[in-house]
Amino acid sequence: MAILVLGGAGYIGSHTVYELIDAGREVVVADNLQTGFRAAVHPKAKFYQLDIRDRKALDALFEAEQIDGVIHFAASSQVGESMSDPLKYYDNNLHGTMVLLQSMVAHGIDKIVFSSTAATYGEPERVPILEDDTTCPTNCYGQTKLDMEHMMGWVSRAHGLKYVALRYFNACGAHASGKIGEAHNPETHLIPIILQVPLGQREMVSVFGDDYPTKDGTCIRDYIHVTDLAQAHILALDYLMNGGENNVFNLGNGVGFTVKEVIDVAREVTGHPIPAKMAPRRAGDPAQLIASSEKAVRVLGWKPEYNDLSTIVASAWAWHKSHPHGYTEG
Repeated sequence: MAILVLGGAGYIGSHTVYELIDAGREVVVADNLQTGFRAAVHPKAKFYQLDIRDRKALDALFEAEQIDGVIHFAASSQVGESMSDPLKYYDNNLHGTMVLLQSMVAHGIDKIVFSSTAATYGEPERVPILEDDTTCPTNCYGQTKLDMEHMMGWVSRAHGLKYVALRYFNACGAHASGKIGEAHNPETHLIPIILQVPLGQREMVSVFGDDYPTKDGTCIRDYIHVTDLAQAHILALDYLMNGGENNVFNLGNGVGFTVKEVIDVAREVTGHPIPAKMAPRRAGDPAQLIASSEKAVRVLGWKPEYNDLSTIVASAWAWHKSHPHGYTEG
C-alpha cells in the first residue's frame, strides 16, 4: 500500500516525500507542476502529473494504485495574491479539495492529512496560539484553508472520512542533503527573499510595515524547518492509521522573531550587509503569529530537531548558494 502525496513536487511536499522514502514507505506523487518542480520529486516515488480538480485523472490514479492514505499539499498559498485574486483561491483550494474528497469517498479511501495554516486564526487573541482559539482569518488564503477544514469535517460526518489538519507557521530551510529546497516564482517567503540579496539577485529587502505593536515595529512570525514539518505529516498519518480521531494540530517552534531579527540572523550567516528598506504594510498581515505545539508533541510524539533560527537560515543558505536559480538553469 502506498501513500499519495498531492503537491509532492512543491516545497513542503517534496521534503515530506523524501522523509517517507527514507522511512521505507511506498510513495505516489501527484502534482500539476504549476508551482512545483519535476526535479524536486524523489526518484523512487511514482509520479503522476495531474490537477486535483480533474476528477477523471484522480479516479484513474486511485484505480491504478493501492493508496492507503493521502497527504494533501495541493493548494495556492500566497496571502497577497489571495487578496487580489480571491476566486483563484476558491477554485484551486476549495473546489480542488471538493473534487479530491469526492474521488476519495468513491474509492473508499478514508484517511487524509491536510496542510492547513496559521492564517486560519487571523489576529490572534493570545500568544502562543492554541488549537481551540478563535479562527477569524484576515485574508482569503486563510479563509479557504479554514473552509477546507470545515469541508473535511462535514465529509467525515457523512462518509466516515478521518482527517488531521496541520496548522503551521512559516516553513523555511532546506533538506540536509542539499538536493531539494525552497524555490518559488515569484518568491514570497521572507528567508529566501532576504537571501536573494547576498546572491546578487536583488539590491535590498523590503520590510512591509514598521508600525506594528511589536518590539521593533515589524511583524513577528514563528519559523519552523521544513524537515520538521515533513516529519509531523508522517506522524499525523500514522496517528490516523492507528485509529486516531479527527484532529487539528499547530506546528511551530513556539518562539517568534521579528522581520528585522530574521534579517540580522541572515547577515550573520551570510556575512553580507543585506540592506533593508521600509515599505507600507501588506493587506491581511497579522502583527504576530506564534504557535503552541504542545498538543502535537504530546499526542503525535513530534520532536522538532531544528529549533535554532541560525541553523534554519544556514540550511536555506546552503541550498540557495548551490541552486541560485532554484531547479532551473540560468
